[in-house]
Amino acid sequence: MSDYQPKPVDTTGIVLPEELLQLTELIAENVHEVWSAGRIAEGWTYGEKKDAVLKTTPLLIPYRDLPESEKEYDRRTAFETLKLIVKLGYRIVPNDTESR
Repeated sequence: MSDYQPKPVDTTGIVLPEELLQLTELIAENVHEVWSAGRIAEGWTYGEKKDAVLKTTPLLIPYRDLPESEKEYDRRTAFETLKLIVKLGYRIVPNDTESR
């Protein structure tokens, strides 16, 4: 057994401004898209249940169709990523409305 001890950066004191909170859902959807593309590239396909041998998973569906619990996982990833960016001293500002 590994003695690996995860030590994520503590972001508990970070409060995201409203404009960054709005990005969370967009990033969460993209996280799912990246994950899905990776699985498909590895030969995974849609299946009623997850099977590592057959490489099937019921999660190879559009983000909007995911169960709320799966969306929440992606949202947490997005939210914590945004908090880390702010904690590290970076700012995220939109270029303009046409590029979005």
